[in-house]
Amino acid sequence: LLSLGTGTTSDFHETYTAAEAARWGPLIWMSVIQNMTDAGSTYMTDYYLSTAFKALGSQDNYLRVQENALTGSTTTWDNATLANMQLLKQVGENLLNKQVSKDNPDETYADALIGFATKLSDRKKLRANKASY
Repeated sequence: LLSLGTGTTSDFHETYTAAEAARWGPLIWMSVIQNMTDAGSTYMTDYYLSTAFKALGSQDNYLRVQENALTGSTTTWDNATLANMQLLKQVGENLLNKQVSKDNPDETYADALIGFATKLSDRKKLRANKASY
């Protein structure tokens, strides 16, 4: 399973104090809660799927690709300007060079995707060979 995320702003590098939150109005609270809900959904989906695949002994058959630190115009869903498309392309290219997990710091997303594609190609060839008999 190749799980492609749409990206989030939920790197959780931002924290808030009680004094700051006490001054927030309803709109700021709604925004913060929406961001936390979106992030929670993303993280829980990944956690659930990776746990399920691991429990089945198939953890090598699951790869989640997700950028968790989007900023600026790359976070808006309705910005299809050429400039924003170029920014999103750059985000994707930068993501290829990031490490997949802390458990395996030497593997980048580029390495993982190549390995995943190779595995899928090999399995397709195997199925084709079996079908020809």
